[in-house]
Parts: sequence; C-alpha cells; structure tokens
Amino acid sequence: MEILFQAVFALYLGATITALVCFFNLNQRLRLMARGLLGTAAGLHTVYLLVRYFAAGHTPVASSHEAVSFFAWSLTMAYLAFRWRYRVKNFAAFVLPLITLLMLVALFSPARLVELPPAMQSWWLPVHGMIALMANAFLALAFCGGVMYLLQEREIKRKRMGFFSERLPSLEALDNLNQHCLSIGFPLLTLGIVTGSLWARQAWGTYWQWDPKEVWSLITWLIYASMIHQRFTVGWRRRRAAIMAIVGFAAVLFTLWGVNLFLGGVHTYAG
Repeated sequence: MEILFQAVFALYLGATITALVCFFNLNQRLRLMARGLLGTAAGLHTVYLLVRYFAAGHTPVASSHEAVSFFAWSLTMAYLAFRWRYRVKNFAAFVLPLITLLMLVALFSPARLVELPPAMQSWWLPVHGMIALMANAFLALAFCGGVMYLLQEREIKRKRMGFFSERLPSLEALDNLNQHCLSIGFPLLTLGIVTGSLWARQAWGTYWQWDPKEVWSLITWLIYASMIHQRFTVGWRRRRAAIMAIVGFAAVLFTLWGVNLFLGGVHTYAG
C-alpha cells in the first residue's frame, strides 16, 4: 500500500507542477497533460482507498493519515465535479497545490493499520466521516476561489492589468464560484454536525458535551452560517465573501487538526 500511496502522491505532484507551469506560460498542451495526470491520480487514489478499506475493515477516515488522504480525494472529486459543470479559468493552478499539500501531510503521517477503539466501531464512522470531509472539500474550493478573487481584485484596483487579469476569471465569475461551493459545502457541514451528534449519543449517551472538537465545529458552522445570512440578507458579496471564505476555511483546518494538536478532548483519531 505504501508504494501505491507514493505513486498517487507523485501523480498529484506532477499534475500540480504541470498546472503551475501552464498558469505562467498558458500552454494548452500542458493544460491537457495536467488534466491527464490529475485524472490518473484520482483513479489510482480511489484504488488506494479501496485497498485500505478491505485491509483495515473500515472506511479509511479513522486515523490522521486516512482522514487527510480522504480529504485530498474528496477535494479532487469535488473539483472534477465542479470542473465538469462549470468553466473557471486556471482553477486547477490553485486547487492542485492544496491537494498536493494535503497528500504531503498524509505522506508523513503514520499510515499503519490500527484497531479502532470501541467508540469508533460504529456505522456512523463512514456516514459522519465521509459527509464531514466532503463538506471540507467544497469549502476548500470556496477558499481557493476567495484567494483568486483577492488577487484579481488587487490587480484591478492598482489599474495594472496584466498577469492575473489575463489568467483569472472575472470577479463576478469568482463570486459565483464562492456562492456555488458554499451552497453545497454548508448543507454538508450542517449534516456532518448532525450525524456527529447522533454518533455521540450512541457512543457516549449524550448528543453534545462541549468537547473542544464539538465547540470548534460549532464555531466553524457559525462562521459559514453568518456568511450565508449576510450574503442573502444584506448583500455581502464579492470581497467580504472572499475574505470570509478564507477565514472559514482556516477554522475548518483548525477543527480538523488544531484541536487534536493543541486542545485534545475525546475526539481523537485512531492513530
């Protein structure tokens, strides 16, 4: 499995480098090559997850390595689904580095197979884990769109049309990207918290116990809820929405990793 994962990582890395070179020189042949490498990486990554599922006997979202790897796979699939439906110029140059960074974290995380503790031996593990990580994937796409928006806007405000204005979509297109990703990511985030509460009821006898992971999940949900509320009630769009997408994703990452590293609690990975 280790060699298979390293092969997947190498393909993602190759796709990322190719997409970044294409971003600078706008070579269409490189663009096609990056798509081919990403498609191959996505297929092989799916095979890796299936192999790990049968080897471990559970959905591979229980350890830090598994969760980050599944997050990267979810982000890849969310991007491919988004790319199939919408055209966003050079979106890959911003999404692929994030996927490769996630894979790098997974590469250096312990990948050994471990027995699940009793609380994690539940059918809620695949339900809650997969929904929560798919939510993170769409919120990651919104984050990438937010970064692209700020870069494009900065160049427009300086009235130095050139590098980014040629390579990035219009501000309106990027704002629509933000809205589309939030419209999928936020309901999934909500469903992830609900399924997590139901799992907690089964495991510990209570729906909510103010554990650090639960608190930060609630904080993250409130950030995105306020963002959506402001967007549809007082017209928070464009720059404010882009900044909030970046802030919200920072909260997502802290909930995923920071809580386990700095705050602890009952929500820990199996290995």
